[in-house]
Amino acid sequence: METQKDLTTFLYQILENSSEKTSLDWLNLQAEKIHTEGSPTKFFLAFSQASRYFKKLPIGLSEDQKQKASKLVAGFDPSHWDLLQTARTILLLHFPQEKTSWFKAINQLFETGDMHEQQALYSALPIMPFSEELLPRAIDGCRTNMTVIFDAIALNNPFPSSYFPEANWNQMVLKAVFMQRPLYRIQKLEERRNLPLANIASDFAHERWAAGRPVMAEIWRLVVPFLNEKFLDDLKKAISSEDLLQIKAAVLACTESDFAPAKDLANTYPEIKKEIESGAISWEKIGIEFQSRV
Repeated sequence: METQKDLTTFLYQILENSSEKTSLDWLNLQAEKIHTEGSPTKFFLAFSQASRYFKKLPIGLSEDQKQKASKLVAGFDPSHWDLLQTARTILLLHFPQEKTSWFKAINQLFETGDMHEQQALYSALPIMPFSEELLPRAIDGCRTNMTVIFDAIALNNPFPSSYFPEANWNQMVLKAVFMQRPLYRIQKLEERRNLPLANIASDFAHERWAAGRPVMAEIWRLVVPFLNEKFLDDLKKAISSEDLLQIKAAVLACTESDFAPAKDLANTYPEIKKEIESGAISWEKIGIEFQSRV
């Protein structure tokens, strides 16, 4: 409960710097009513009406605020949230946490909320009470084709890496590749790499090549710990591309691998290796450059 209180205080402080007094007064009043009365109807109404008082403008966290968020809940990163998401999360944290009534209300919101209401709910998964028991809801949410909702679950969110079983994790990562979402924003992507996922990534790349379509450069990050002759052939094909970003990604994957033939291949690109060693080339920078093209 103390963490919930600290989270609420933290989120209020973010809004105070960028919201009008009338909006904050409305939020305080609604939050108090929700907390003291525990009325699902009033909770649903306030959750919906929040869009009248708060805009979908980025909250813009400082580095100190990002660090504070992660200290409150490991991996919690609202840096990509907007004002409306933040206000709705404050309302969410004020709803009384009696388990049965809480789940009934939250499930109803998940099922009836519009796209942006669901975005707020999925983004808040790591700071919700009883969060582990919302795993089926999160897995189901990843089936969406709406980028806003998928991103709320998959990106900058510690929930999947903490709770998703390997098969569901792999499905989520592959869908991120398919939807061309930034893999560098998936928390603990490297820690949860696995051989089945590397094989899936390779198969996906072959399908794209066969169709004459480009391959997402970040995909090669997924094969690094498992590099063998098969995956090295994939990287050689990527390196033979005319796309410099593909070449950088393939050389970076070879550089990070313990597979001796891969390291030998990387050594034939000394200028790129030098950029890698200086930090000028990284998976995040490759991802950012790729997203600028999408």
